[in-house]
Amino acid sequence: MYRSHTCGELNKNHINQTVTLAGWVSRRRDHGGVIFIDLRDQYGLTQIVFNPEFDQDYYDLAKSLRSEFVIKVTGKVFERPDDSHNSELSTGDIEVYVSQLEVLNSALTPPFEIDDNVQVNDEIRLKYRYLDLRRNKLHEDIRTRGRITSIVRHYLENVGFTEIETPVLMKSTPEGARDFLVPSRNFAGKFYALPQSPQTYKQLLMIAGFDKYFQIVKCFRDEDLRKDRQPEFTQIDIEMSFVDEEGVMNVAAGLTAHLFKEILDIDLQTPFKTISYAEAVETYGSDKPDLRFDLKLKTVSEIFRNTGFNAFRDVLEKEGRVALLVVPAEHNVTRKQIDQLVEHAKKFGARGMAYCKVVAGGLQTGVAKFISEAEQKELIEKLSLKENDILLIVADRYDITYAALGAVRLKLAEDLGLIDEKRHEVFWVVDFPLLEYNEEEKRYVARHHPFTSPKLEQLSSFGDHPEKALARAYDLVWNGNEIAGGSIRIHSNEVQQKVFDMLNIGEEEANAKFGFLLDALKYGAPPHGGIAFGLDRLVMLLTGNESIREVIAFPKTSSGLSLMDNAPSEVDEDQLKELHIRLRT
Repeated sequence: MYRSHTCGELNKNHINQTVTLAGWVSRRRDHGGVIFIDLRDQYGLTQIVFNPEFDQDYYDLAKSLRSEFVIKVTGKVFERPDDSHNSELSTGDIEVYVSQLEVLNSALTPPFEIDDNVQVNDEIRLKYRYLDLRRNKLHEDIRTRGRITSIVRHYLENVGFTEIETPVLMKSTPEGARDFLVPSRNFAGKFYALPQSPQTYKQLLMIAGFDKYFQIVKCFRDEDLRKDRQPEFTQIDIEMSFVDEEGVMNVAAGLTAHLFKEILDIDLQTPFKTISYAEAVETYGSDKPDLRFDLKLKTVSEIFRNTGFNAFRDVLEKEGRVALLVVPAEHNVTRKQIDQLVEHAKKFGARGMAYCKVVAGGLQTGVAKFISEAEQKELIEKLSLKENDILLIVADRYDITYAALGAVRLKLAEDLGLIDEKRHEVFWVVDFPLLEYNEEEKRYVARHHPFTSPKLEQLSSFGDHPEKALARAYDLVWNGNEIAGGSIRIHSNEVQQKVFDMLNIGEEEANAKFGFLLDALKYGAPPHGGIAFGLDRLVMLLTGNESIREVIAFPKTSSGLSLMDNAPSEVDEDQLKELHIRLRT
């Protein structure tokens, strides 16, 4: 028997008992003839004591113990002296006086200390990830991830969902990100693709008559990475038949509220509030806004419709927007801060950001001299401006205007400490555009995916005004982070063809990419819809981390490398021959 108890289990109830523990040497201290060691396993720490009065041989052996040695000890549990109780440990009231010691394995000196408070270079952490995972915070967060997936699975099973696996090797249907391709040995020159999502398969499952499906599934996208993006990631994938938007959103809200209660012990009020995409973008500058603070954008295009200020007039003539952010006087924003915010706005595409200050009777400084008295008066009255308020103004294309101001809004809130970190704003964003125009390809592309249903009431005018078409889509947002997104799917072959026409996807291309789904739609497809949660991001937020790397056991670097095992790597020439592949340099 390697252990009778774990290192997080012992307390005063075990005093005078003889126990056996096993684990890693976390810390060793030699206090004038008595050696103290913190013994660690997954469950906690126990202080063990080597005293030569108990056993000289084991005491001498203990002198050779170093950090991360794996040992087994047997000893008697004693209460710690009054002045050495540790309230931060569950085992902090006791210690074990060792009578037997066995070294199960020695260890090299680790490249970094196994301690949450020690800062370690990310590359070193990823290279020695198996050691990094021993650190308490990371270890606990990975365990919490496992707990979250278990909670999700049980919740969905309890409300009638069936868990079904879909293929990992599938047909390449590139939409958006690039596919990861897998060459076929048996079919020369042909490739499988790793799924970017199980989208088509879960629709086929609805056509097959499975009423409620879910899957906790790996997805793969060959795209540029960042802190919350990895080449492989995990989704909680949900699909339902005979539902509308409300039906899917109610299931997702129930699951979210259940997770908040189980993991954070927070009660969320459902149903969650809903705001439109247009309101989110034009009021907060983002389709996933942070609502924990009250700064709001104001669109003032109409005030400047007949302006003499060329910079604003030129933008409006090209159907752009003029919008601004009011910084209340009490925040005392300095000129230096304004200059920094201007540079920040430029990072998000704005050519610049104008500013001015409200004074008695009008506006002052910055662009105030280009704004007429009538325009100044209208601004002050319509926006209820107060003396010493600062106006930050962007005039540009619709997307740039709001994105730049939204970024400025968020930075300002962070700089001024306006964000209430204890507040949880969870809400839906709906009424997304169905399509968006791609300037490079000179055609419309699907904002979500080509199987998203348009609003039914717009079908008659769909072809005439594609830019106005709205999707039956919905995103779930928590404190400025999209944690889930989905839509009602197209279940009519006729409607699907209309969408393909708007996307400039011809019959031949449609059949080549999606023929199996289009055929299936002809055999009695039910109305259906679904949603997918980004599990990595959800776990990251629930555990209070800032990067999904912290909640993935073996993540890649920002360039897609696995430093621990050096993947991707070269392969043997014989392997390439079997796959009918010749490398070109």
